[in-house]
Amino acid sequence: ASAHFGDLIEFSYPIGYSHWGVYDGDGYVIHFAVAETQVMNTFRGYLQTVFPVCGDLLIGETKIRRVPVKEVTVPKGAHILVCNNRHALKPSTPEEMRIRRDALLDKELNYKLFSLNCEHFATFVRYGKAVCNQIPGKTKNKECEEAT
Repeated sequence: ASAHFGDLIEFSYPIGYSHWGVYDGDGYVIHFAVAETQVMNTFRGYLQTVFPVCGDLLIGETKIRRVPVKEVTVPKGAHILVCNNRHALKPSTPEEMRIRRDALLDKELNYKLFSLNCEHFATFVRYGKAVCNQIPGKTKNKECEEAT
């Protein structure tokens, strides 16, 4: 399916969890990404060799970036999907989404698996509420106020 501005893009990993971003038009996605420096790229390459699915998460320091969808680093076997049906929330207007996107773009944030992760970011941009439905044992569609 083709993506439209504000759609949630799910990078579905083979081990059962996903990386999330927001489609920004023209083949671009906005998402949590590791800072791109030569040292970080080398370190990230090493981590992804040792931990092929979650190496980026171990780095912690991330930045909200706008990149082409095809340049998002995902493990082998990941599927890229337009996925707006996993959260029981009403989408914001495109104008509201753009305001939130612009406020966060290029910001450096500490990735926190349980309280400020890529799904929290993507759902905040799309819905105005930071939600993560893939954390085991957590209530689905419940806003994480710390991330919002």
